Amino acid sequence: MLDTNVLMHDPASLFRFQEHDIFIPMVVLEELDAGKKGMSEVARNTRQVSRFLDELINDEDTQSIENGLTLNKLQFNNGTTTPQGRLFLQTQLLANELPSTLPGKKADNTILSTTLSLRQQHPDKIVTLVSKDINLRIKARVLGIRTEDYYNDKVLDDANLLYKGIDALPDNFWDLNSNSLGSWQKDSRSYYKFSTTTVGECYPQQCLYSEQVEGFEALVKETNADETTLQVADDYCRDTRKVWGINARNREQNFALNLLMDPDIDLVTLTGVAGTGKTLLTLAAGLQQTIEEKRYREIIMTRVTVPVGEDIGYLPGTEEEEMAP
Repeated sequence: MLDTNVLMHDPASLFRFQEHDIFIPMVVLEELDAGKKGMSEVARNTRQVSRFLDELINDEDTQSIENGLTLNKLQFNNGTTTPQGRLFLQTQLLANELPSTLPGKKADNTILSTTLSLRQQHPDKIVTLVSKDINLRIKARVLGIRTEDYYNDKVLDDANLLYKGIDALPDNFWDLNSNSLGSWQKDSRSYYKFSTTTVGECYPQQCLYSEQVEGFEALVKETNADETTLQVADDYCRDTRKVWGINARNREQNFALNLLMDPDIDLVTLTGVAGTGKTLLTLAAGLQQTIEEKRYREIIMTRVTVPVGEDIGYLPGTEEEEMAP
């Protein structure tokens, strides 16, 4: 059983359940119809779902729809396997009494009622409600309905596996390298060279810091099987070192500005929760190097084309206010 928000989130979700059958209640079709207007990403997805459903039904008669539509009819390539299940649309009233005290929207309660009825009609089947609405999933569990979130579009099953680009040096780093640590200065920058085996595997442009030495932050400039060279990071937290009037507020922002201000780095990827300054720091570095340092000729800022006029960043303000230097 698919909730409306799953289809609006990923139109191709119809084809991502492998051998499982899919059931779409009539209330979901009504919500899809109500959400298809507009230029937002959600509206675009909704229209695409409607096109998929139209192609699947095509010239099928009522009996064929009743028996279920084959999902492999469109030969949709989802990068894994061809769907082997069938698509069932609600063709008759499925009513099941819910507790009168159950709060919530009428559409959500209708989906819950339909799920309970479907489970009663097919006791030999495992009926699962798939929804991205956590509150609906909670209500479903209260009623004894099996539920799942929709994860198929996630790149990683565990976000903790994503490379963070920043690590702490071992507590005994300075002691281990006291006899072999090399240091020098070049072009007003400080460099350190040490044995790679004392910290493990390093990567170019990896950000490293030391808990033993307060304020020590460096970036890996060169690394091989035997040696690693560190470049001490610029301190953009100081008032005397600003980027287009912006100072870093913490270690992560300072590393981000070091990467963004380095002309030898062609691509910087920043991840973080909303409001941590990713867009602010990037625009500040771009303006500094384009207008002040004349390093670049222009700045191109791009987002998903549909919602670019609707939302731009986490902090409050109009489009003009957020884009103003």
